[in-house]
Amino acid sequence: MTARLVLHVQPRAALTGAAGLHGDAVKVRLAAPPVDGAANEELVRYLAERLGVPRRAVRVVGGAASRRKVVEVDGLSTEAARAALLRPERGGGGAG
Repeated sequence: MTARLVLHVQPRAALTGAAGLHGDAVKVRLAAPPVDGAANEELVRYLAERLGVPRRAVRVVGGAASRRKVVEVDGLSTEAARAALLRPERGGGGAG
């Protein structure tokens, strides 16, 4: 089973985290610049941690140089992965 997610990313944000919907895509803010693949690396790290999968299970398969990205995540259904991203985050020192 492999989830396929459409994401709208905002690099250079203050903090990394999901930020609701942007049209049909899940908006993800990244605290990394879009330079030398840093934003994509931060996206993979964040998604793996948030979805509870190893980093090797997360792949950017479309839009590597774009704000609109398609990501595949092994081991989850698309519905479960999307729901997990849209669920409010806990802990991490932020207001919750």
